[in-house]
Amino acid sequence: MPTLGFAGLGLMGTPLARRLLAAGHAVWVWNRSLDKAEALRADGAQPATLMEMAATCEIIFLCLADTAAVQEVVSGAQGLRASLRPGQVVVDLSSIDPAATRTLAETVATCGARWVDAPVSGGVRGAQEGRLVVMAGGEAAALERVRPYLAAFAQRVTHMGGSGAGQLTKVCNQLIVATQSLLIAEAVSLAERSGVDASLLAPALAGGFADSLPFQILAPRMAHRSHAPVQWKVSTLLKDLENALQVARSCEAAVPLAALATQLMRMVAAGGRSEADLSEVIALYATAEGA
Repeated sequence: MPTLGFAGLGLMGTPLARRLLAAGHAVWVWNRSLDKAEALRADGAQPATLMEMAATCEIIFLCLADTAAVQEVVSGAQGLRASLRPGQVVVDLSSIDPAATRTLAETVATCGARWVDAPVSGGVRGAQEGRLVVMAGGEAAALERVRPYLAAFAQRVTHMGGSGAGQLTKVCNQLIVATQSLLIAEAVSLAERSGVDASLLAPALAGGFADSLPFQILAPRMAHRSHAPVQWKVSTLLKDLENALQVARSCEAAVPLAALATQLMRMVAAGGRSEADLSEVIALYATAEGA
């Protein structure tokens, strides 16, 4: 079996790397803060530099915070590009700008490598339990080559089209998740203010038309003001909403709800909750007693 590389060991990256290791794969890991890479050594991972990873690993996974981080890991002075070679596949699990994704695919192609944009959905819990869904863009042959390894943490992988199509699909996904999170907060606040026990909303509506995975996760957290551990960061959803607005402008699509959600999410971030769990958007609506 090929040696795998994994760059980016944050909220999502660490459990994903652990899933690959638990499946029996040899995995070399990198993270900007070295302690996170060293922490995985006990699970069988081999900490490495990006250049070592590119020189050794046939398939390299990225799970990074934003577009700039992915660009730096690929094209920076100590990045992957300098050591990439023909036949390798770079699989980007991050959620980044679709236009930048197409440029990155062209960049690695100059080295003979292939790029698969494969953003994931399902949150930290889905990563830990191997229940993520993957929306992929890129060449079909490259995706088929990496599909067996995606199976370590994904319950479904869908090829959405050429390079960037996976990221465009993730933009749609995040638009729904981020906007829904604010509506869930409104519902919890309405229940509280009208005398209904908001902690009963999730079980009461389970299986109905209003039900969803984000609702079942966020509504109880909001009702109990229990925001740890962090499942989604406010900053991540705000970044994804900004990407959605950028894509909408480029194709002249109307996204009024996404625009409003972006404004509200900016307010949450500006209130000192940028790195907090998404459930903390309840702060926009909560009563002084319940906040």
